[in-house]
Amino acid sequence: MSRKPQHKPLSFSTTMRNPERMAGFLNCVKPFEGMILTNKIIEEIVKKVIKEKLYTPVYVNRTPELNRILKDEDSTYSNDQIIEIIQNSPQNHKEAGFDHGWPSRFDTWYKLNKEFGFMYYEMNKKIEISTCGHMLCDAYESDEENKGQKIQNVFLNALMKYQTNNPFRKNANENTPVILLLRVIKLLKEKNGKDDPGISRKEIPFLTCWPDNDFLKLYQYILDFRKIYGFTASSEVVYEKCLELLQTENRKRFKFNQIINEGVDDFIRKLRITGIISLRGLGRFIDFNMVEINKINYIIDNYSDYKTFSDEYEYYKYMGEIDSNIMTIEVDTTFDLETLRVEALNKWSKHYDKEIVLKELERLSKRTATRDEFLKNIEEPTRLEFLTSISLKQQFPNIDIYPNYSVDDEGNPTFTARGGLADIEIFDEESDSLFEVTLMTSRNQATNEIPAITRHLGELQDKTDKKTFSVFLAPVLHKDSRYMIDFTKHQYGLDIVGLNIEDYIELIPTLETTLDFLTSKN
Repeated sequence: MSRKPQHKPLSFSTTMRNPERMAGFLNCVKPFEGMILTNKIIEEIVKKVIKEKLYTPVYVNRTPELNRILKDEDSTYSNDQIIEIIQNSPQNHKEAGFDHGWPSRFDTWYKLNKEFGFMYYEMNKKIEISTCGHMLCDAYESDEENKGQKIQNVFLNALMKYQTNNPFRKNANENTPVILLLRVIKLLKEKNGKDDPGISRKEIPFLTCWPDNDFLKLYQYILDFRKIYGFTASSEVVYEKCLELLQTENRKRFKFNQIINEGVDDFIRKLRITGIISLRGLGRFIDFNMVEINKINYIIDNYSDYKTFSDEYEYYKYMGEIDSNIMTIEVDTTFDLETLRVEALNKWSKHYDKEIVLKELERLSKRTATRDEFLKNIEEPTRLEFLTSISLKQQFPNIDIYPNYSVDDEGNPTFTARGGLADIEIFDEESDSLFEVTLMTSRNQATNEIPAITRHLGELQDKTDKKTFSVFLAPVLHKDSRYMIDFTKHQYGLDIVGLNIEDYIELIPTLETTLDFLTSKN
């Protein structure tokens, strides 16, 4: 007899914290789409995952030559080395329905892709990738102008349908968490006015532990909690309340950090991917992104009542079908997003100390996690555009700096600059310049970035009589990028300054004008 499900907090897979990683894992499965899943096929997929450096066993870090290849994005493991890695990395891991070891590790990797409806797999059944799964992969491989919007909509499609008690989970909590959140925020705005900041970050654990889909009760629960504690309750108080909601005293299983920090951070990050949520009060509140209010109203109207599923495949089919309406709903055009973006940049350039911004750029360059409560809710590629814009505004406060990342109703970044535009545009009395930034360090850096920079710079040069140039920023500037920068200067007479992020960090405090970038050493 199967055990009765217990109440558990909402928890997505910690191995899939960002959308690009999910797309990367999906791409490793695409060559096997339509094939019967066997341990042999799993072995081939594991080889691809390791080859793409999406998963790194401890053995790699302990073996000097393998560790060298890991850190060099241009180097790849040979087939013999991949077999060596697998043979020397036994996985002490077991998942239901899969053999112990690498087959169970495979299931751990792909569970969230399955839950979100991007793919379906089962031992001895055909591997399927859904329409949404293909859309996600295609969007990341695309150079289209609206690629960011496509990625946001794919994740919105998944999260607005997501059910806590879906057939892949054994959870006594029964709700659609995103709908629950949206309806509570809507009630708070009806009570307190449209300027209500939404739900406090400290109140999110109540939602992730809530037992049902009764948004009225959750709304009242939050109001009652605020009457007693306001917004100053300790995390310990919130944790005890969550244990009550979960009907448990098992602190070993439901750890403090899991409920109060990790689960909340992951939920907010995934919400931010959808584009429908704004952060208020330096990230302390979660609210509607009013730019997307038409989409929010559509979701509330059409997904508040939902069908439950007991069959895993039927649930996958439901999740994997794209709601074409969310792809076409227009944003609220009453918002002047360019003005909001510039005003927010000015605000953040005054909020953060210069040293902190440069330190955060260093963290990105070294791929270490930020500790900043606001920045950690911004995906790394977008964060790089944001921090670079702030550092430029701090050093050159009196010139016009226009980042092109997507923003919410407060002008805060939600996604990277759309295709067809430079990441950052700068207009000075003596010069006009463009900034392009990337976290890529492989030779693809040159082919993906330099031609677009050349095109953007040529277009800018045709529009102005002032001096024009571009700055290209990356953790490490690849030698092919340096070659193409020199070729662009020789062939087209266009100036591109290539800088490692660490060199930029040392250089920018010494500059008096943006033209000084041209005298720096590539």
